[in-house]
Amino acid sequence: MKQPYHEGSWFAVPLINGGYAAGLVARMSPQGKIMLAYLFGPKRATMPTLADVQGLKAGDAVKAIRTGDMALANGRWPVLGEAGHFERNDWPVPVFIRRSDALKRAWQATYADDPAKPEREVSVPYETAGLESDSLYGYGSTELLLTKLLEQDQDSAGTGPGQG
Repeated sequence: MKQPYHEGSWFAVPLINGGYAAGLVARMSPQGKIMLAYLFGPKRATMPTLADVQGLKAGDAVKAIRTGDMALANGRWPVLGEAGHFERNDWPVPVFIRRSDALKRAWQATYADDPAKPEREVSVPYETAGLESDSLYGYGSTELLLTKLLEQDQDSAGTGPGQG
């Protein structure tokens, strides 16, 4: 069965407490199942349209994560359409960090084109900050993460101009 999505596909993500957010498939593993997704707010009361998301860029994302594609495959995350001119270079793969709390060690994980397999892992100081966690999210944990991030944005948006 042909997948109704591929790199450059925009999709909607239902949030835990109602409403929707948006995502973009930036990379897919050759075997399918795992993708790099850029996730976007704001929380919307109704499902976003392709017109709502077409102008978004990588820098607008609230998070870029490795996640499974099951929700896209089964229609839980509806495909909104395709990016007009999808260029991989405009949607870079972030460098991730994997930590072992028990060992107090950490590794920087670099992925190239396949979000299922790190291209390289390098030992880094445990305290290294500023990198995304090298986690693989299922669709439920992706929805929960996005719900929490957008609630935080909403809460901080009311604290003053330009914040959030």
